[in-house]
Amino acid sequence: MNLEDIAKLAGVSKSAVSLALNGKPGVSENTRRRILKIAEEHGYRPKARTDAQNGDVLTFLACVNTGLVQQQYYEQPFFRELIQHIEERCSMHGYSLQYSTVSVDDVERSPRAAVEKVRGRGCILLGTNLDAGQLAALHQALGPHTVVLDTMCETLPVHVVAINNLMGGYQAGKHLCELGHRRFGYLASAERIRNFEERRRGFMAALAECGVTVADEAVFSASPSMLHAQAELRERFANHLAAGRDLPTAVFCECDYIAIGAIKAMQSLGIRVPEDVSVVGFDNISEASIITPEMTTVHVEKKRLAYLAVDLLVDSFEREDGVKQKIAVDTRLVIRNTTIRAAAADSPSRP
Repeated sequence: MNLEDIAKLAGVSKSAVSLALNGKPGVSENTRRRILKIAEEHGYRPKARTDAQNGDVLTFLACVNTGLVQQQYYEQPFFRELIQHIEERCSMHGYSLQYSTVSVDDVERSPRAAVEKVRGRGCILLGTNLDAGQLAALHQALGPHTVVLDTMCETLPVHVVAINNLMGGYQAGKHLCELGHRRFGYLASAERIRNFEERRRGFMAALAECGVTVADEAVFSASPSMLHAQAELRERFANHLAAGRDLPTAVFCECDYIAIGAIKAMQSLGIRVPEDVSVVGFDNISEASIITPEMTTVHVEKKRLAYLAVDLLVDSFEREDGVKQKIAVDTRLVIRNTTIRAAAADSPSRP
């Protein structure tokens, strides 16, 4: 008998069961009594918590000091939204969330020493910038109550919740092909991670279905930050035009930070978005709907990712079988004002 079994018998969610059993607010008194009665009738006994100080605490662990995840990673829109939802879900389960960071260099030297001070009953490990070897070493050091968030690692026996990045890239490419575009550009992050490689695979697969590809000279790279991407891409676009090359009529950007930088860079050069170049981003951060024009982008279900990660972690406290789950959460395309049909963009103006 575990939380899932009680939830099925009571006709409620596992989070409601957790709240009721832990005496937390968030469920009605009638529901609480029903859950407690079912638990008592079936002899449910929650596992004893070995550390009273840390028993109600879960940890969010990030490895910092790399291009994508810096010390102030929580100030970046994507991570800020993700963490907010993780906090919400932890509270619903009756847990508080603490934050911890370790440097990638320390992980490389000694994973166990790097996480020695990490406390709490379980850990959500931000895997965005980590490779398979680093994830394996950290998982071994952290123990079985670990969930890897934001990167897929199929060969590691650990719970994983990640974005279906391949689908997102495919959706972007399909959308632009359906608008009639045939001359494409690709704006890649200078920092390479698995998520970006999967987005590229999906985008190129969609283009291949339409019988087109991206010319080598139309692949641009930039820092995956709004501040640096604008200056870098302005220079690259200017050099492209100076060499006598036409701009692509549509570009896909591996993340919204790059997309916003690209839009601003184009505007500074007199290139109109979307009249001259259609732009699609990825992540759907809050700034995507604030920039002018509002940006077409691939929406990442950040709330779903966060909730699933917390649920898997809490569920691992109850399960004895050791079976792990790997969940890829699908994306969806949000069409706004940075993409139009190619008929209006097949002769991009050159400033």
